[in-house]
Amino acid sequence: MGFLVRWVFALVLVAATFNPTAYNYTGWALRNYDSQLPLTLLLGLLLLVGWIVYLRATLRSIGAVGMVLIAAIVGTLLWVLYDYGVLDLDNPALNTWLGILALSAVLGIGLSWSIVRRRLSGQADVDDVDA
Repeated sequence: MGFLVRWVFALVLVAATFNPTAYNYTGWALRNYDSQLPLTLLLGLLLLVGWIVYLRATLRSIGAVGMVLIAAIVGTLLWVLYDYGVLDLDNPALNTWLGILALSAVLGIGLSWSIVRRRLSGQADVDDVDA
């Protein structure tokens, strides 16, 4: 259940930043920054904080190589689904949503990896603490 919650929050973060609908921060900010600059900056900073939390935790947990490996696994899964005719990539909006799902999967796995590793190995992670 913990992974699912982390992945859903990552999905909301990525989709709120950009998606193929009109309901995303990027499109809204480009349309309204001149008339609603303070709100645009506030929402942008809130999204930036979310991105920093997720990216920092993911990089600390699985690193850049782990992020690339997870992205490669997700990409290869999509390739297999396309190759077997399960997935049709002619729709640009669907492709964008697949990219959003892939990126949120990388972030969700990255944020949850320490928990998975602790359960598999029985070893707890300890962050560096300044004395």
